Amino acid sequence: MKINFLKTDLPAKGNLVTFAYNDCRLSSFARKVDKEMGGQLSRALGAARFKGKFGEFLAVPAPAGLEVRNVYVMGLGNADDLNDLKMQQAGGKIIARLMSCGEEEISVAAEALKKADMSAEEVAANVAFGARLRRYRFDKYRTKEPEDKKPTVILFNVLCSAPSRAETVFGPLDKVADGVLFARDLVTEPGNVIYPESYVEHIRELSDLGVDVEVLGEDEMEELGMGALLGVGQGSASESHLVIMRWNGLDKKKAPLAFIGKGVTFDTGGISLKPGAGMEDMKFDMGGSAAVVGLMKALAGRKAKANVIGVVGLVENMPSGTAQRPGDVVTSMSGQTIEVINTDAEGRLVLCDALWYTQDRFKPKFMIDLATLTGAMMVALGQEYAGIFSNDDKISEQLFKAGEEVGEAVWRMPIGPAYDELINSDIADMKNMGNKYAGSITAAQFLQRFVNDVPWVHIDIAGTAWKQTPSDLADKGATGYGVRLLDRFIQENYED
Repeated sequence: MKINFLKTDLPAKGNLVTFAYNDCRLSSFARKVDKEMGGQLSRALGAARFKGKFGEFLAVPAPAGLEVRNVYVMGLGNADDLNDLKMQQAGGKIIARLMSCGEEEISVAAEALKKADMSAEEVAANVAFGARLRRYRFDKYRTKEPEDKKPTVILFNVLCSAPSRAETVFGPLDKVADGVLFARDLVTEPGNVIYPESYVEHIRELSDLGVDVEVLGEDEMEELGMGALLGVGQGSASESHLVIMRWNGLDKKKAPLAFIGKGVTFDTGGISLKPGAGMEDMKFDMGGSAAVVGLMKALAGRKAKANVIGVVGLVENMPSGTAQRPGDVVTSMSGQTIEVINTDAEGRLVLCDALWYTQDRFKPKFMIDLATLTGAMMVALGQEYAGIFSNDDKISEQLFKAGEEVGEAVWRMPIGPAYDELINSDIADMKNMGNKYAGSITAAQFLQRFVNDVPWVHIDIAGTAWKQTPSDLADKGATGYGVRLLDRFIQENYED
């Protein structure tokens, strides 16, 4: 779908979308259209149950005098509640409703929102951003589909008074969308397509944007002593990798911001085998790494003025004659030993070596890791929030604010010495899981043992990386969660 920004005129074809507020109060452009239609919009509103609530739609066939096929009025609700996120959601609702409408072209009239202090061009850019995010579909393997389900819209026009200004505002948002959609692609691909070696090749594509990509194989990781990460992948025919991505948008002497992602490309649970039902979903157990890769693409695409390191540990967790066993003891890069109680608690084993490597080599300003780490996180927070665990109040507050602004919510969870004691081992320095209680917290406590004094946040995205129902900005499936959250977090707090 191509997005265009055009002058505010009545379009010559396709469908036109205008806006109304609470109590059916038409926007100024909608009033203009209503006049052209001889009051037909007003009469239709009066005869319908339409109230102008956010997300309501009313379709009115255009009369003979207008060249468009249909005019839609979409409710925006209370003008006091509108902001950039709401307008992104409006764009998403529009494309979700009309993507398969039979027309090739949609035009949306954007106007300034004075109460939200948003110009018409800012509104236009955010509507377009939301539409692009929601339009995403993974069609790579479809060979046939019912005609009434196929998307028909190929042009999404946003009408405003200064199209060139809208394009300028949209530019960085478009690059962020590139990162989100790249992350969604990576998560959605099946395990026979995305495995550690092939994943590396996708990450190498970021070199075209100026990202420095460095890849460590098993020999290099063995020399570094990464026994925890290597133990997870030893049952797979695929070679494990650690990939380091560097974006330098500032003086290289400035300490980087570091983001670390769990990249278990397929998780059978290993010898502690998962139940067969639903195991196909375990292709998305690399969602944390996809968020980091997508973030690096977004930052490089919009030329972010920050130094950022992205590190992802790529492994496949398989059962075989060479697989790690419950009860095995491994030595991490830090020198700390780990008793493997359950081979399905593997993500923390990948992350602990990646975290230690990152803080030891790069001396970052802070570290944030993302992982689809625990089912316990979904029990606690469902799919509405990701859980965050941290040793730093300031960064946690910054993430919470950014999450509210972009609609990728986080909720801070506790950590503390009493939880930490639950992962002490009788035969090693620690074990890779506690008892049946507080599973997401003890997983975070495990990770904290590998960050030293570096400010750190762990984000458990088990419930938010993949959803069974669509939202305003994503169809069901991979969400790309974390890319917009961290991009906004960096933009508001750490860019010069």
